[in-house]
Amino acid sequence: MSAISSYLTQHQSRILADLELLAKAESPSHDKAAVDACGQVLQKLFMEHLGAKAEVFPQTEYGDHLAFDIGTGSQHTLILGHFDTVWDIGRLSLRQEDGKLFGPGVLDMKGGLVQAIWAVKALKELNLLGDRHIRFLCNADEELGSPSSRPIIEQQAKNYQQVLVAEPTTASGALKTGRKGTGRFYVHIKGRAAHAGNNPEDGISAIQEMSYQIQHLHSLNAPQNGTTVNVGIVSGGSKINVVAEEANLSIDVRVTRLDEAERIHQAIYGSIAKLDGIKLTITGGMVRPPMERNSASAGLMAKAQDAAKALGFEVTDAAVGGGSDGNFTAAMGIPTLDGLGSTGAGPHAEYEHINIADMAPRSALLAELITRL
Repeated sequence: MSAISSYLTQHQSRILADLELLAKAESPSHDKAAVDACGQVLQKLFMEHLGAKAEVFPQTEYGDHLAFDIGTGSQHTLILGHFDTVWDIGRLSLRQEDGKLFGPGVLDMKGGLVQAIWAVKALKELNLLGDRHIRFLCNADEELGSPSSRPIIEQQAKNYQQVLVAEPTTASGALKTGRKGTGRFYVHIKGRAAHAGNNPEDGISAIQEMSYQIQHLHSLNAPQNGTTVNVGIVSGGSKINVVAEEANLSIDVRVTRLDEAERIHQAIYGSIAKLDGIKLTITGGMVRPPMERNSASAGLMAKAQDAAKALGFEVTDAAVGGGSDGNFTAAMGIPTLDGLGSTGAGPHAEYEHINIADMAPRSALLAELITRL
């Protein structure tokens, strides 16, 4: 057993206790007060374990974002993680069962944050940090698409040689070298109202137009290229006996390639009404660019596999449909490896949980990887 693995295994109960403490500080993205209170708990953990004081990026609408620096060397690594969750306060309870910890955000992604803190703590305690400077950038709005933290992430990432993302692994334990880019588009359809019985010919049905637009949007799907376009929400009309004056569509887009993101953007914004007199208003766009697997991410993955081998297990990589903040840094051309957090299942599901026994080994994997950078 390596010195790193031994150290973290000895402290596994403390690692779990830290996660329980952080998970109890529930932090739904839209509740700034709650997210900021969770941020205070996170700051205490960084100070206790790493002696690191937070650099605070104050926000008005969202929770404040936090950064922590460890080491002053010339090898610069950025670790990304978020501490907001999708769960309303009180929606899920924290409990242990069958070697698993269930609770709000334990997998996505407070477990990964705690494991990353302990990974760097192990390096410090064992005098293995060397000529390294590690910055943690912890944001509070990732589950909303990182609207206020994206410019901070992109500005910060330019100063680092690689980015490690402590998001959870896949359900099978694989790391993530590819993620789909995500987009949200909205179409407002304006027609003309009329009495459906007396003079329907004077109306222009926004709902009829909506049916044409839905068919057009779904025709943009290209599963062979990893592109999906889904009209997820529709609404329209006012009364059953009125030709509908207005209708609305909300569209989810997922792409694996930057050229597909551009194609879809142009196609949606280039939508043309089929019925005379209809006005289309289109808003929205791509929220996250795709993380495309490339030689840079493959190089980091190879080092992660070497690290895992030194710890006595194997890791593989995968491409997944959901996005993360690693999408931003990968699109900038910065070597990025994702999925370095907890193992488990059920992110955004009521059975969200982590595998407790994997906390120390996965923390060790991150630490061993850092020594190879």
